[in-house]
Amino acid sequence: MDTKNLDLGLLATLEALLTEGNVTRAAQRLNLSQPALSARLARLRDAFGDPLLIPAQRGMVLTQRAVELQQPLHEALEGVRRVVADGTPFDPATMQATLVIAASDYVQYALLTRFSVALRTEAPMVRTAWRALDVLALATQLERGEVDLALASPDHAPAAMRQRQLYREGYAVIARQEHPAVQGRLSLDVFCALEHVVVSPQGGGFSGPADAALEAVGRRRTVALSTSGFLILPEVVSRSDMIALIPRRIADGWSDRVQVLDPPLTIPGFTIASVWHDRTTSHSAQRWLRDRLTTLAAEG
Repeated sequence: MDTKNLDLGLLATLEALLTEGNVTRAAQRLNLSQPALSARLARLRDAFGDPLLIPAQRGMVLTQRAVELQQPLHEALEGVRRVVADGTPFDPATMQATLVIAASDYVQYALLTRFSVALRTEAPMVRTAWRALDVLALATQLERGEVDLALASPDHAPAAMRQRQLYREGYAVIARQEHPAVQGRLSLDVFCALEHVVVSPQGGGFSGPADAALEAVGRRRTVALSTSGFLILPEVVSRSDMIALIPRRIADGWSDRVQVLDPPLTIPGFTIASVWHDRTTSHSAQRWLRDRLTTLAAEG
């Protein structure tokens, strides 16, 4: 093969094509017109003597040669990007970037609000877009660049993605301030007797982490309401005699409007991690943003 016809830009085009498996999406990713990308694909096919992508029933598929090229090409280009990034002065104050983050409403409240405020001072030219976390679609969103960073439980992170633990979270019980059965303390009997509100992110569920803990001690509770998000829970609780088990960071934010109590039995907490695709690992702006988020999370 004559490598004189292959420049860095053409190899980056090949990487995008092999990652996306779709000419239209690769063109969008590279900010090229579709005819321009098609012309580059024709040059690549000539250079490699292989069609690389071939039509299939649903879109296009990689040829065997393309599959063999994908990983070593990605590693080679990542090496080039690291060299360039390490040799280029980086200043967050002048950095221009758009960061798309997928997270639940709980994580948006607990961490992303502070992160966005910090960025306005430290990196004012960075735009952030928050998206609802869709665990089932997350791998595809990260691979296609539709999401740059996800904040989720490590259990929900796609196996092929990179991740870094940010913090551990525990639970608290909230009840309205003038609740007749809850006055600063909560027994297990009262906890089981009262009606509960729970969160079911996919909708329609009526169980949560408290139920497994109760089952282990031979007890049950009554769930009267299921919602799809965390942030509505304190509002519902403050207006009713229902109680709720919620992440402590949300509970503490409502401590002036509801009672915040320790659960009357041990309920394991959970971990939140940052999750990203390997293609952004060495990108200087993305790396700084991930590191800044990690530092902020450690501050509590």
